[in-house]
Formats: sequence, C-alpha cells, structure tokens
Amino acid sequence: MLRRLYDWVMGLAASRHAPASLFAISFAESSFFPVPPDVMLAPMVLAKPDKAWRYAALCTLASVLGGILGYGIGFFFHDAAQKLLAVLGKPTALADAECWYRQWGSWVIIAKGFTPIPFKLVTITSGLLQFSFPIFIAACVVTRAARFFLVAFVVKKFGPAMMPVIERRLALFAGILIALLVIGLTASHFLGGSGGGACAG
Repeated sequence: MLRRLYDWVMGLAASRHAPASLFAISFAESSFFPVPPDVMLAPMVLAKPDKAWRYAALCTLASVLGGILGYGIGFFFHDAAQKLLAVLGKPTALADAECWYRQWGSWVIIAKGFTPIPFKLVTITSGLLQFSFPIFIAACVVTRAARFFLVAFVVKKFGPAMMPVIERRLALFAGILIALLVIGLTASHFLGGSGGGACAG
C-alpha cells in the first residue's frame, strides 16, 4: 500500500497540478499522510530548477500549516490522537515525548523535524503535551525550512543522485545535534546538581 502511495505521489510531481499537489501532500504529511513531501519536491526541482526556492517555500508553508492541524488533533482530540499514534507504530510516543520535551523543549521539534522521522509524530505529541504554541510554530518554521531548502539546493545543484546522501546526512546531523544536547544537559545537571532520569530512545 505504501509503495502504491509513493508511486502516486511521484506521478503527481509530473502533472500540471504539481505545485497544488505538493502543497496538499506537504500539508497532509504533517498530520496523517505517510509519504514525505521530499519525494515530490525533488523531481519538481529537477524538472524546473529555476523554481527550486519557490517550491521549497511552498513545501515549508504547507508543512507548518499541516503541523498546526497535527497540533490541534493532539490538543483537542486526546483519545483519537493516542489511537493515531498507536496506528503509526508509536504507542509510547506520549510518555517518551514528555521526557524529551521536559529536558530539551523546542530542540526536540527542531531535531526531529529535520530528519526523515515522520513529522506527524512531532506535531501530534506537541499538541497532546500542550507545548507552547508560539514556540511550536517557530520551531516548525526553522526545522522544515532547513530541511526543504536543503533538499531543493542539493537537487538543483547536484541532481537526484544526491538524494540518498541527503537522507544519510540528515540523520547524521540530527544525531550530532542530539548528542550535543545530551552533553549540554548532562553538564547542566552535573554543574547545577539537579536530578533527572534519562529519556527512552
């Protein structure tokens, strides 16, 4: 089923309605749709490199707006959000997120939103935890813009062969960021003498 959805999205990238479809896919992926917009953004940038930044901006705007929907699902429909997370394979997401958000705050959104991790997990759990909405929006803008403009830049400059490299580097950069946060948190606890258990991975 996922493969059929992937092929369908790739087909949309070649249609005359590609920009509108990119907006819709980017919006939906932030709250419930399983296919990331990168797979559509890349061939669109390759076909029309002069519109790379416009497509990246469109992707960012739609993803942030979709993130607001995901946040609203978590905030207003607690039970439904929990069931949706379970369907997505993350039944312990709320318990894990409570620990991560308590210790790292908006850095959780920035780090996870930059990686191939489904963004809907971040947006829904942010709403479930009633995380600060203005900070949530700011973090979403930063992390989604960084991701989509990076994809647009690499595809525009080097072509689609670099996409697997992008995905590996996204995970690497996010891992480095998380490692730095862990080091900073550990140092803060050590210097300040405050306790706190480690979060689950």
